[in-house]
Amino acid sequence: MAKLSVSHLLGIKHLNLDDINLIFNTADHFKEVINRPIKKVPSLRDITIANLFFENSTRTKLSFELAEKRLSADIINFSAAQSSVKKGESLIDTANNILSMKVDIIVMRHPNEGAGDFLAKHVNAKIVNAGDGAHEHPTQALLDSFSIREKLGSVKGKKVVIIGDILHSRVALSNIYALLLQGAEVMLCGPTTLIPKHITKLGVTYEKNLRKALEWCDVANVLRVQHERMDVKYFPSIREYTQLFGINKELLDSIDKDIVIMHPGPINRGVELTSDVADSKQSIILNQVENGVAVRMAVIYLLAQQIKRD
Repeated sequence: MAKLSVSHLLGIKHLNLDDINLIFNTADHFKEVINRPIKKVPSLRDITIANLFFENSTRTKLSFELAEKRLSADIINFSAAQSSVKKGESLIDTANNILSMKVDIIVMRHPNEGAGDFLAKHVNAKIVNAGDGAHEHPTQALLDSFSIREKLGSVKGKKVVIIGDILHSRVALSNIYALLLQGAEVMLCGPTTLIPKHITKLGVTYEKNLRKALEWCDVANVLRVQHERMDVKYFPSIREYTQLFGINKELLDSIDKDIVIMHPGPINRGVELTSDVADSKQSIILNQVENGVAVRMAVIYLLAQQIKRD
């Protein structure tokens, strides 16, 4: 059986194209499983997984939990808000205390970039990065590419524009890595203040005019403005942002082609997308949610295959 080239899923930049294809082929199988009347398989009945979320999360945490339950794994949920971390306990101490409960895989979201890499060097468990600061969010990028592949047949050769707050987005960086690796063309669109300096060196282009970006693309992946990560004002007002970078049905209908609309959630309805766009036939936002479970099942399953039992 084919295996991943990595021991942990810390970021897309560590994967190769064979890894991505293996994850997608495995996710295809699990998507069929979760659409059966009986949605569980006993694949990971002897595996224990700890979900360590040091930042608030609803969709990602629920998606991972559901993926783990569908695989019949045992689950420990850890929330930093109710933990000894607030009393000053270090990340390694927290992880080692959890590992003493014989945990095999740790799914971790952390506000600091590189937290997953740090943990992977110090603990004996498989690590899945569920988001580290504004750095990477690999499973979101995988489910986004999987959703494009499902909708358009492949990712290779497709033109994808990522719109919005690129500067504070871990989703954007992981998507850039994943899309370029699979042979897509990537454009960024948003206020110049929310575009990281030198990011075009990664092989992407930048277009400040939303209409031109939409006329160019096959897929528009729209990101929300992450106010919680902003310590200064990056644009004059939400109203102005919406006028320049918000997508409404009138704008979409005026472009003479069907653009696939994506969003990692949560949507600020009326800001980056109007409701009639988010709920339109061109939107695959709910498909992304469903595909997230299948892709996360695939990642966890493939990493679990590397665990040696004495």
